[in-house]
Amino acid sequence: MGIISRTNYANASSMQEDQQQQPPCITCTTFNILAPIYKRLNHEGEIKQDRESDYKACWLARNHKILDWLLYERSSIICLQEFWIGNEELVNLYDKRLGDAGYINFKLGRTNNRGDGLLIAVQKEYFTVVNYKELHFNDCGDRVAQLLHVELGSSFSQSQNSDIRQEILIVNTHLLFPHDSSLCLVRLHQVRKHLVSVYKILQYVESYQKEHQLKPLPIMLCGDWNGSKRGHVYKFLRSQGFVSSYDAAHHYTDADAHKWVSHRNHRGNLCAVDFIWLLNPDKYQNLLKTSWSEAVFGMFKNSVTDSKLHPFQYLLRRASLTESDAFALLKVHNEDCITYSGFCEGLRQLNLIGHCHGLSVEETKDLWVQADINGNGVIDYKEFLQQIWDPTGSDQRDDKKNGQHDDVPNDSEEQTIGLSVKNAVLFPSDVENGKWPEDYSLSDHARLTVIFSPMPCSKMIS
Repeated sequence: MGIISRTNYANASSMQEDQQQQPPCITCTTFNILAPIYKRLNHEGEIKQDRESDYKACWLARNHKILDWLLYERSSIICLQEFWIGNEELVNLYDKRLGDAGYINFKLGRTNNRGDGLLIAVQKEYFTVVNYKELHFNDCGDRVAQLLHVELGSSFSQSQNSDIRQEILIVNTHLLFPHDSSLCLVRLHQVRKHLVSVYKILQYVESYQKEHQLKPLPIMLCGDWNGSKRGHVYKFLRSQGFVSSYDAAHHYTDADAHKWVSHRNHRGNLCAVDFIWLLNPDKYQNLLKTSWSEAVFGMFKNSVTDSKLHPFQYLLRRASLTESDAFALLKVHNEDCITYSGFCEGLRQLNLIGHCHGLSVEETKDLWVQADINGNGVIDYKEFLQQIWDPTGSDQRDDKKNGQHDDVPNDSEEQTIGLSVKNAVLFPSDVENGKWPEDYSLSDHARLTVIFSPMPCSKMIS
């Protein structure tokens, strides 16, 4: 097939054996290639740091090397972030070399002429492009995302049921997350904006599926998510049924968050922010609105259980905070229950509403409806515990309402395609051990490549 038949990774032989023993595989590479307009150059004996974009020979040579590696691997799908879309010569370079290698490319610049953007490329031999869409967040970070709807070619159909239409949705994005805030309320506000971006992506994907009347199909979310395994974005995507492909390939759990990194930022800090998330049709989970409310309520819980983050001054002096403390914060006039006005005041104190980037009135009302179980206009202590402090049990309650249980199958199931994670590697290989090699200069991000194997997948339908 020629899909990752060559690779420079230390465990290349095992990956090649996987391909030889298994049906044709899909490979996906995500890579933040560090736009020359952001790459700093250190000159010996000088304090000032120039940008690589001022030195054509430097950025041209580095990007030729990036392309050399990408074409050496020949992944079926390539997703790039910080692509210098504002430079015509570099754009033409990628168009020509990827095009000559059999790829079809889609590019999207960040809004307000930021200079960089995204590139997604797929091999024409293995995919038919069904549709391509662009998502503009229209926010202060000028963030964007690409959605590519592809159908697997005949090479894959030979090993699958030809009656099943084999399609995949691929998303490529780069979420920006400010790291320079030490104020607790500002930091919490930034977390919320980060979550909103992820929510918008999932909402857009969901709307696209409904608009085109698509049956459940695999979804890949690729890119630089600027959120670690300990963060809200990771937990939110997990609540939606997504799995981190790299962690799945290596059987890592949440306790293994320290074992790998993918980025060294300008301060020299190491973190894991580059992911290829996978959602299979049989893992579709909660209604998006429900999981969104849980994420926001989770932010509230975290803010009131960490004295360093708590926004209320009088509680900063307390060594231990409980759920009863949090409940008291949302009450007004010493009432026994939380009213809507008290609820809004709590969100305002957390900086979640009351400004241009905060929750809208409609979103706030949606959260209130999720918390007010019986719809009587107030939230008692029991509802507070179930829906705000510990909302994880709401999934089970919703399942009971819908008559859905893990041990009680529905009346029928629909056969569709799914993807199995076969292997995943990071380059340079040192980052897989949580280290960053000093001689690595291609980018300040590692390159992540994942091998997927198409498989039949059953989706329950009612």
